[in-house]
Amino acid sequence: MKLYGIPNCDTVKKARAALSARNVTYEFHDFKKHGVTEAMLSGWLKQIGWQRLLKKTGPTWGKLPQEVKESIKDDASALALLLQYPNIIKRPVLESNGKVLATGFNETEYKELKL
Repeated sequence: MKLYGIPNCDTVKKARAALSARNVTYEFHDFKKHGVTEAMLSGWLKQIGWQRLLKKTGPTWGKLPQEVKESIKDDASALALLLQYPNIIKRPVLESNGKVLATGFNETEYKELKL
């Protein structure tokens, strides 16, 4: 099991606490220290699509020019943006055996995960 995110992100902290409360062992992948790869993002996009992976509520998205925002129409256009700005990946991403189990944090969803 692997949890991807940024350690000081509130939703990542909540997800980590929820996993710890269930005694779930996981590896943490810090986007800032370990980065993201095209292969990693491509795999996630194939599974869940750009609409679920792209975080449009944070300051990084908000600061982008409108024409850049409007240019994101599919997985390919989102991939380039996600590689350039990992902060707009909806955090955390929870993955097990290469399968994305969750993006973002929802307490109910985490409680119902078959881990």
